[in-house]
Amino acid sequence: MFLVRLGVFLLSATAIGIALVPILVLIDLLDGGTGWGLCPQGIEACHNPYTTAAEFGILLTLGLFVAVLGIRVLMKLARRLRSDDYQVSQ
Repeated sequence: MFLVRLGVFLLSATAIGIALVPILVLIDLLDGGTGWGLCPQGIEACHNPYTTAAEFGILLTLGLFVAVLGIRVLMKLARRLRSDDYQVSQ
């Protein structure tokens, strides 16, 4: 049961991290940075096509979907383990 809870915690932290990545990239770009490598010369000289942001968004969405799916599976497993513990045997 401990490992299931640990897995849920790690997947929750991963989901939060994935959700924060676009905000952190935008903050980095606004501060004159490279946007974590998205625009190596900064936002003024960014020559990436418009599809780069879409690809980035799709990857983050898929990652978030997988993390949430993993949390759901682990929570169902935890419920099943908990219900097996409370069954009365005769």
